[in-house]
Formats: sequence, structure tokens, C-alpha cells
Amino acid sequence: MKRVTAFVGSARKKHTYNAVRQFMVYLQALGDIEYEIVVLSNYHLGICRGCKQCFAKGEESCPLKDDRDVLIEKMMASDGVVFATPNYAFNVSGIMKVFLDRLAFIFHRPRFFGKTFTSIVAQGICGGDKIVSYLDLVGNALGFNTVKGSCLTALEPMTKQEKLKIDRSLARHSQRFYKRLIKSDYPVPTWLNLMVFRMGRTSMRLELDETSFDYRYYKAKGWFESDYYYPVRLGVLKKTVGSLFDWIQVRRTRNRQHGSALSL
Repeated sequence: MKRVTAFVGSARKKHTYNAVRQFMVYLQALGDIEYEIVVLSNYHLGICRGCKQCFAKGEESCPLKDDRDVLIEKMMASDGVVFATPNYAFNVSGIMKVFLDRLAFIFHRPRFFGKTFTSIVAQGICGGDKIVSYLDLVGNALGFNTVKGSCLTALEPMTKQEKLKIDRSLARHSQRFYKRLIKSDYPVPTWLNLMVFRMGRTSMRLELDETSFDYRYYKAKGWFESDYYYPVRLGVLKKTVGSLFDWIQVRRTRNRQHGSALSL
């Protein structure tokens, strides 16, 4: 059995919530799925103050005492995760953005490897495709195996034609998500993911030291020496290009420290 948890960034149990519920129904028709729908507005989430204590000293040092860790535990206990949000002012909803900001340290220290992620964006008019792309980026940065999300467009009250179109989109989306979910593997990184890891870890190695929690975390994980976040077999080309990414970041860091422009 696979466990899937959806985090919904809307207090209204209408377009966004109903789309998630229908998505879960389709998932359960494909296999043995247990799910939970978490409405973020039912939890206490403080607004990030930008103090960076979670970067420097660890997430336990955050001055905000809220339900962040409860929600992270739900993510850790899941095989699959869905972020669902309405399109508010051409972006994620306010509560969804607050939630993502509370996960900031995980963007530095990703941990959801082997788990599957996707997103659902509900909107009335337009602009949601860019939000889907943003959430795809979020999923990748958190360490998930990301399945491209869906943008669902309909006004209220929804017409029969709009509902039919949305149902078909969710059915296809659930099939793509399920196919990735049942693999639960650790894939070879894309070129972009490899670049982000190699240049990011090299920057941390050169810019930080033992006083930084980020540095100690990477050192303890062996990420300063590894090919990637997790054991994976890279081909000769990706090994070579990975080393090139390290070298480029060394040059970038040294030039920045000496106040000069990048010179290759």
C-alpha cells in the first residue's frame, strides 16, 4: 500500500479541494492507495522572519513555534505528496506560500528522496501554468521525484463541459503520478539537478565552515565528496560534466571573493 498526502492551500472546500478529492479517487482506482487531505488553514503556521537560524544553527533553532514539524512529519510518512493551491493574484495562495517559506531550510538540505511529488492548481481565468512550473521546481528542490502538475480552469458555477474536461485531466494526471509512485526509486539526476547539487555543494564547501549547520549537515552526509545526494550510477559523460560544474563554481566563488567577474 502507498500513502499519499495532499496539502491544500485553500480554506474553501470547493474547486481546489474537490479537484484533490477527485484525484485521490482516481488514484485509488489504480491501486492500493491510502490518502489524507491536509487543509493548511487548519494548522498554525507562522510567517518566516528571515532570521536564517534554520540555515546557520538547524531548524530546531527557529524562533517560531507552530505546526511546521507536524506537517513535515506527514510528508516524511508519505510515499507521495501533492501540493494544491488556487491561483490567487497569479501565484500560489498566501497560506501555501507561508507553508513553503517554513520549508526553506529543506531547500538547502533536501530530504524527500525516493518520494513522488506533483501539484494541482485551480483557477478561474489564466496564469496557472506558471504556478505549476513553480511548484514543479519546488518539488525538485525538496528532493522529490516530480511529476508535472495540472492546471484546472473553470469559473463558478462550473459548467458540465468544464467539469468533464477537468475530470479527464485529473484522470490522466493520476495515471502519470501513479506510474511514478509505484517505482519509489532513486533516478539518475537530470542535468539541471546535477548542476544544482554540484555547484551548490561546492559553494557551501568554500563559503561556509563548521560554524554553519548547512556545512556540518553536508559533511555528515558525505555530500562534499559524493557524485549526488544519494548513491547513483552516473555515466562517464555525467561524471565528467559533474566535475566541470564543481570547477566552474570554484572559479565563481574565488572571483566573487576577489570582487571580479566570472572568467573561464
